[in-house]
Amino acid sequence: MEEWIIWMMEQFGYLGVYALMAIENLFPPIPSEVILPLSGFMSVRTDLTVTTVVIYATSGSLTGSLLLYGIGMSISKHKLEEWVDRYGKYLRLTKTDVNKTFQWFENYGYWAVFFCRMLPLVRSFISFPAGMARFSLIPFLFLTFSGSLIWNTALIYTGVVLEDSWRDIVLYMKVYSIWTYGIITAVAFLTIWWMRKGKGVRLWR
Repeated sequence: MEEWIIWMMEQFGYLGVYALMAIENLFPPIPSEVILPLSGFMSVRTDLTVTTVVIYATSGSLTGSLLLYGIGMSISKHKLEEWVDRYGKYLRLTKTDVNKTFQWFENYGYWAVFFCRMLPLVRSFISFPAGMARFSLIPFLFLTFSGSLIWNTALIYTGVVLEDSWRDIVLYMKVYSIWTYGIITAVAFLTIWWMRKGKGVRLWR
C-alpha cells in the first residue's frame, strides 16, 4: 500500500494527497495514519510544501465527509424506522432505540463530530449518522474541518520531523488504533447491554 500511496503523490502531487484523503474517508482500510506522515516526509524530499499539503489533505477529508453526510441525509428517520419494524427483531432493535440514538446525537452531536475526527475508523463513519440525524450543515462543515485540520496537521508535521523514520509513527498509530477499536467495542457492548437491561431483556439466553 505504501508504494501505491507514494506513486499517487509522485504522479499527482497535491491532487494525489487530496484524492487519497477523500478516499480514506470512504474506504477506511486506506489509513490516514499512513498517508499523512508519508505526505509530511514527501514534502521534505520533493517540491511539495507542508502548508499546502495540510490544506489539500484537509480539503480531501472534508470532501469525503460531505459525501458520507449526503448519503446519510438520503436516509430519512421514517425509512430507518420502517427498516427497524421489518428487520429490527433480529437485532432486537425498536423504534425507541432509533429515537434514543437521534436524541443522543442531538444532545452530543457537536462533540461527536469534532472529536471523532481524531479517532481511527470512527472518523470515517461519523459523517453518516450526522447526515441521518439532519445535523446542521454549517456546524458540520466547521467541526469536521477543525477536527480534520488538527489531526492532519499533527500527523503531517510528525512525518516532517521524523523524515526517514516516519514509519515509526505508523507503528505507534497502529497501537493507538488497536486501543481505540477496543474501547469502541467495549462502549458499544456496554451500551447494548444497558439498553437490553432497561427493557428487562437478557443479552444472552
